[in-house]
Amino acid sequence: MTQIGLRDRKKVRTRRVIEDVALRLFAEQGFDATTIDQIVSEAEVSPRTFFRYFATKEDVVLADYSEQLDDILEDLSSRPFQETPWESMRAVFRTMASDPGRRSKMLPRAQMMANAPSVFARSLQLQAGWEIQLATALRARSGDKTDEISPALMAAAALGIMRAAIRRWSEQANDIDLPEFVDECFDRLNKGFGS
Repeated sequence: MTQIGLRDRKKVRTRRVIEDVALRLFAEQGFDATTIDQIVSEAEVSPRTFFRYFATKEDVVLADYSEQLDDILEDLSSRPFQETPWESMRAVFRTMASDPGRRSKMLPRAQMMANAPSVFARSLQLQAGWEIQLATALRARSGDKTDEISPALMAAAALGIMRAAIRRWSEQANDIDLPEFVDECFDRLNKGFGS
């Protein structure tokens, strides 16, 4: 494990301060009512510093998206090769839904997306990139270089399952066990809607 230098630690700390201030303000005032000027003022950074870390205000809400994708790809690569790609995707997303740390971020994010269409749109834009990377990983895992569509369909379907499950869970968090609901959603899709 390598030690990060002072400069990198300051960058991490600055990014975290901006994120914490912004998320607090979003919770207190609402996403649309919160301005970047308010965020930078309370975080005691310049607008230029804000934009060095986040391209948009929406990206603050989705700050850990690239880390989530890295974790998904890493978990997928560590799954047993005797599993089908679909079984592996199911296991990876169930693990993600079972992580209490992730769930603690999912709920406020999902609620914010329900009330701020620009955050939901940015999330979909980022997930379109996820689909491509997941499909590439699934194609490599299957070893079938000729089948372009199955990995793409599986990636899109798995992400759709997670979006639908998280949305429903956020609306009824006390009534739904998220990991079990993710399993149920994978089951339903696995059986097919046309059967």
